[in-house]
Amino acid sequence: MSIPKISEFTIRRYANAKSYQRGEAYFESGAVDTITRRGNLLHAEVDGSEARPYRVSLSFDGHSLTSANCTCAYNFDGWCKHIVATMLVCVRQPEIIEHRPTLEQLLDRLDHIQTQRLVQELVAEHPQLIDTIDRHVIWMTNPAPQGKKLKSLRQHPIDTNPVRRQVRQIIHDGVRYFEDGCEEDPIAEELLSLVQSAVDLTEQGEGNKAIAVLEAITSTCIENWYEVAEYGADYDEIAWELNNAWCEAILTAELSDEEKVDIQVNLEVWQDEWDVDFALSLDALHQGWDYPPLVEILQGKISERGVWDAKIPDYADDLALIRLKILERQERYQEYLYLAEAEGQTRQYLTMLGRLGRVEEALAVAQTEMNSMEEAFALGKTLQEQGALQQALHIAQIGLHLKGNCQYDLGLWTSDLAQKLGDQTTALQAKKLAFQAHPSLEEYQNIQNLAGDKWERVKPDLLKTLLAYSGWETAPIKVDIFLHEGLIDEAIAIANELNIYHSDIIHRVMDAAIPHRPEWVITHACRHAEAIMDAGKAEYYDAAVDWLKKARAAYSASDRQTEWSNYHNKLMAIHARKRKLMGMLHGRDME
Repeated sequence: MSIPKISEFTIRRYANAKSYQRGEAYFESGAVDTITRRGNLLHAEVDGSEARPYRVSLSFDGHSLTSANCTCAYNFDGWCKHIVATMLVCVRQPEIIEHRPTLEQLLDRLDHIQTQRLVQELVAEHPQLIDTIDRHVIWMTNPAPQGKKLKSLRQHPIDTNPVRRQVRQIIHDGVRYFEDGCEEDPIAEELLSLVQSAVDLTEQGEGNKAIAVLEAITSTCIENWYEVAEYGADYDEIAWELNNAWCEAILTAELSDEEKVDIQVNLEVWQDEWDVDFALSLDALHQGWDYPPLVEILQGKISERGVWDAKIPDYADDLALIRLKILERQERYQEYLYLAEAEGQTRQYLTMLGRLGRVEEALAVAQTEMNSMEEAFALGKTLQEQGALQQALHIAQIGLHLKGNCQYDLGLWTSDLAQKLGDQTTALQAKKLAFQAHPSLEEYQNIQNLAGDKWERVKPDLLKTLLAYSGWETAPIKVDIFLHEGLIDEAIAIANELNIYHSDIIHRVMDAAIPHRPEWVITHACRHAEAIMDAGKAEYYDAAVDWLKKARAAYSASDRQTEWSNYHNKLMAIHARKRKLMGMLHGRDME
């Protein structure tokens, strides 16, 4: 599997301007120490402000990046600078990525004896692993409960003591991290991994085991959270994931009345002690699958209020999606469709029709019920998987004119599909709509290639779209395209609106403008340089010299070398006492 193509535009799209700028500086300084790919995972270590490097993890499938995570504490808009630096390695230096075998491939090389020895050596190096191994061995070897023979929560189907020890250890380690002044917070990530292990049990049909594990995680977290509370550790995300995990486990498990009472009491006490909301799980416990309005819906008797006979709560969609997940897992497809229709889950309803091969029915429903690009995109991809390519294209075309936030991705997907079907007109129109959502030089050139002899008629519309486009990434995109088209004055107009923090963009415009607008280059380059020199900012003198080099090139291009020499001498006289600057101004390329 190859790493999907990642453009610098994509990186700019998912990182704000400051993160991109800092990430590029990290990349150029060689801060990305190691970068390794194992299968569809890519890991990198990036040097930062802490003694230990930050760890960046990227995952991808055959077509696109699926997630990007970093261990730093950055929680603002978009990707952090460490992710940006790693991405830039993928774009600019993919040859330095070390390709290593996946865990599965490594283990396949070992026989039983060698595997045992490996585990023993790892535990010897990392003694805390024994608790994790203990827990997993119990889960993997303990026989599944038979039918409804389970009694109460007091008779746990598994030993949860290893889970409790691991939660306590995670919180204890969190205290050490906070006291060491680390930016990263390892608590949430590790606890969420434990919660996911319970979800995995639920998805395997082991709902009762999952409940035992969730009870251990929840109670132990609340009992020990005081240790990290004073450091500002946040549990909102953990409580949210626990609530969802509890809901799914409750709806999967076989519970006696006594067990239901125990769970209800626990959830109510926990939400009071932790000041969180477990109403989603409590409603799932109250309703189960025998709730009369739900029973009627699953039989096809659908009412306007769905499963709710009182006020519809904020978490109604979350509960519906969890129920649908379980119905799908149990292959109860018709009941899935009834519930999706009753609860207004249009995307799930349409895609399930498509997956069941009920293509014409899905198309008919889509005409009246499909309301967003996201719904159209999901249905289109499902129809494509079913081999209904023309129908998929038809749905995608409709979707591009609905509201939503995936116009770029849907536009590109629609264009690719249209090209496969030989529909160049639709392919071009879809590309233009994608460009409207997220312009870039790459897409501009792709449209040019696709348009062929129609390009001169298409280009004015794209430039009009570009001029109207706004957003933090606007300037570099506009400059890219204007310079590509030789529209120097338009690029200068953009540069005039930028401040010193966008000096890389201004420098690019100046390089292109030197032969055509040298006076503009001289005026602006000298102004930026003088501001730095007059302020005596020695740490920025190299930037001042870079600006002066642009001015010198513009003087030279307009045959005004004498004026440059006079200006240079004037600067030498004014700043004669600034030794560091003098050394720079005496350089051969500054004379």
